[in-house]
Amino acid sequence: MNHLKIALLAALALGLALAAPALRAAPLEVVASFSILGDFVTRVGGERVAVTTLVGAGADAHNYQPRPSDARRLGNARLIVANGLGFDEWIERLAQSAGYRGTILIASAGIRPLAEEDEHGHAHEGAVDPHAWQDVSNAIRYVANIAEALSQVDPAGAAVYRQNAARYIAELEALDATIRRTLAMVPAERRKVVSSHDAFGYFSHAYDVRFLAAAGVSTQSEPSAGGIAQLIRQLRREKAPAVFVESISDPRLAERISHESGARLGGMLYSDALSNADGPAPTYLAMMRHNLEMLMKGLAPPP
Repeated sequence: MNHLKIALLAALALGLALAAPALRAAPLEVVASFSILGDFVTRVGGERVAVTTLVGAGADAHNYQPRPSDARRLGNARLIVANGLGFDEWIERLAQSAGYRGTILIASAGIRPLAEEDEHGHAHEGAVDPHAWQDVSNAIRYVANIAEALSQVDPAGAAVYRQNAARYIAELEALDATIRRTLAMVPAERRKVVSSHDAFGYFSHAYDVRFLAAAGVSTQSEPSAGGIAQLIRQLRREKAPAVFVESISDPRLAERISHESGARLGGMLYSDALSNADGPAPTYLAMMRHNLEMLMKGLAPPP
């Protein structure tokens, strides 16, 4: 009888030992404000995290109105990841109204922001451009910040998060070098394009491509008739090669500018959101490679 009890106790102990890793392996609940941040968190967190993205693929975070279900999603979260720089202030208000008491990471922390400019190229005092991820060197800062935040919330996974981040940063550094090397092949006088709204200031600053935009930094900005007319005159004068449609913008504006300026339509660029999984930009790396391909096609001399 004693031998049977010992055997049962041993079996029970073994079962508990085997179950313990499974209990510890419950993923860390993380909420990201929009799809690009969600992709960053997924790459750094790997299997240790379960990521909920509030503004999904193809959606516009500028105009997002949180729903009651979003507040409920914050209930189990251990970490909220926001962009900051005025891009997604709604998620901080949502966290406060939902009574969230966990960690909120501003992923752009440590990045030097660019000033927002109006349709005439004038900077607005105190206003900043929030689209910092369009410079891949800034994306590296995002990833480092996310790895550190995950490590603080989940110290047991710190080594995993830092290893994942290191591998991802190596890919980002290679991408950054590819973008610089590829665009350098285009003569400087041809490196100017038009986009639907002003989301590419960081890309322009980092990679020496001049972007002219019909609308402001936010897609809530409506371009004025005078601003559009001025832009078209500028395009005719400067002979900008291409006009690009953005994935979150109404293509009719780009089509009108192309028709009236003579610049050809250069395809679709992704600025503020990834594509669906079956699209050309389901990840940040794929998005930047796709945009580079579209730019090179649009900036190439006509046959």
